[in-house]
Parts: sequence; C-alpha cells; structure tokens
Amino acid sequence: MNSFGKRLVVTTFGESHGPAIGCVIDGLPAGLEIDVAFIQGELERRRPGKSRYATARKEEDRVEILSGLFEGRSTGTPMAMVIFNQDQRSRDYSAIKELFRPGHADFTYHQKYGIRDYRGGGRSSARETAARVAAGAVAKLLLGRFGISVEAGVMEVAGIEGRRLDFQHARQSPICALDPEREGEQREAILAAKQAHDSVGGAVLVRARGVPAGLGEPLYHKLDAALAGAMMGINAVKAVEIGLGIEAARLRGSQNNDPITKEGFAKNDAGGILGGISTGEEILVKIWFKPTPSIFQKQRTINEQGEEVELQLQGRHDPFVAARGSVVAEAMMALVLADMLLLNATSRLEWLERIYRG
Repeated sequence: MNSFGKRLVVTTFGESHGPAIGCVIDGLPAGLEIDVAFIQGELERRRPGKSRYATARKEEDRVEILSGLFEGRSTGTPMAMVIFNQDQRSRDYSAIKELFRPGHADFTYHQKYGIRDYRGGGRSSARETAARVAAGAVAKLLLGRFGISVEAGVMEVAGIEGRRLDFQHARQSPICALDPEREGEQREAILAAKQAHDSVGGAVLVRARGVPAGLGEPLYHKLDAALAGAMMGINAVKAVEIGLGIEAARLRGSQNNDPITKEGFAKNDAGGILGGISTGEEILVKIWFKPTPSIFQKQRTINEQGEEVELQLQGRHDPFVAARGSVVAEAMMALVLADMLLLNATSRLEWLERIYRG
C-alpha cells in the first residue's frame, strides 16, 4: 500500500530517479493556515547534500502545492504537493541493473513484481521520504493549533550512546546529535566508516509533548501500534521501542509500573501510552536504524539469472542514515498523532452534540 492513516490519509508517489516525488493529503480540516515557508524549512532539514555526513546528491527539494489551498488556508479537499527531482545520476546504476544489492530491496521487489526500477531502488529508495516530511510538516501545523509539538534527535551512533537529550542542539547539529558532549566521537565514527567505504547505524529518539490523554483506538489501531508501524515503515529502521522498551522486560512489575498521584504520573516509563491510549505524558519512541546498505566495498551477490557475482557499487550514498532519518521519524510521529486527534473527535456523543447543537 502507498497510503497510511485512517482519518488523515496520506498517499505518496514517485521514484528516486523519476521526474518527481510527492504526496496527497486527504481529510485535512478546512481553515488551517498553511505556512509554506515552514514546510520548506522541514524539507531543508532532511535535504541531502548539506554535509560530508550525508549523501552528496544535490536536491533543492522545492515543494509546490498543487491543490487544497486557497488564500493561504486549507480548503478541506485533497492537498497535493510535488517535489521535482533534479540531480539524478542514473548512469551510476547501469552496471548493476541485473544485480541484487545486498541489504537492499532489489531482490524482494524483483520476487514480488517481476520488474523493478534499478536506478537507486526506484520506489524503495529513501528519496520517497521527502514526501512524508512535507506531509508531516502539514500535520505539525495542525498539531500546533492544539499545543502539541514533536521533535527528534540522534541518541546513538555506531554504539556511541549520548547521555544528554538536548533537542535544540539536535536541530543545529549536522548529524542531529542530542548530546553535544558525545557528538565529536559520533562524527568521527561516521567519517571513519566513510573513509573505509563502509557505513554505521544508530538510534533516534522522538518525543511528543502536549499530547492530550485519550488518543488511540483500541483494540486494532492502538497509538503505540500505529507509531511502531509508522516508524518501521521508514527505510533502514529495524527496531522500535516505546518508553523503556526492551528494558521493561528486565524489570519486575513493581518497578515498571508508573505510580499515579493526584498531581499526575510519578514517572513515565510507559512512554506516554497505556492500553494503546495516550496518558497525557510525553510520548517517547526510540528507533534503531541499520547501517546504510550502500557501501563501496566489494560484496558477494547474485544476478537475475541466479549466478553468483561480485558487486562493486558506485554513486552517492549516506554513510549514516539515522541523521536525516530522524527528521522523517518526526514527520511520521506528527502524522500519526494528527490522525489520532481527528479520530478521537468523534469518540464521545457529548462532543458531537457541542458541534451540531451548539
């Protein structure tokens, strides 16, 4: 499927080396002020070619809104946005068009469809995530009307774990690092891997604040399940944790439970979600990215005829995808929360009565 969301539905389109990528947002309430400069700013954060820690592909990622906007506000009709590709180098892939790159979706796409776009992976390329960031920016504008904010940053690089959570610093850091004291080591690890024609993985923390209690749809569209699905749908993500995550499995119930007082929760090991529904506390999601599969070392693989061959990649690739991936994770968190906010609007009869009876 190329669409996600229940009430706020986003459909993305386009390929890495095609003419354009984009999205259509359906279900956005009318009357929302659309700050195009803000959307462009979010795309700038994810944009490639800005530093030596990311791919050298140069894309302006200029967004154009084609529909759903009138006099600066949403109309309630589908909002279509497009980003034209400008810096494709398809020739980098011509030598491997019949080979399956290890760690990529080449083999599985070929098995599923019998045809695939070998130029940068086509639809499976992380290039598609620019469209998600554009849609997520619109979701952030909606959430902002209700005092809800979403932010993210890199916690860990190549096993070097940050100890501080400075989200403001992450917005200025070229690798989106949360801990300024560990950032130097983390940068060195990325550059060392790049020098060795290799790559490294890492972990990202996404935090949402101001989320009201009650968001989430039991039993089969729980907030944590929707968030996990959205994050696992990001390229290179291999694991997702809510709150304490796997650490909770190592505790006793008496340690893991968050005590409730008349002032609120005494702690937030649940990560702001209980029973699939938001508690009103901060929502905390940790995401683990694998090392970029595009590396410039010789690798063993097979071709479309099933013959074993040796592969030597060319092109421009991120030595560390989690940095730009953190911006995508923010967007996905915002989209899930905006969808849940709209779904929750009809969960009580009294709320509907306020609308229609005044």
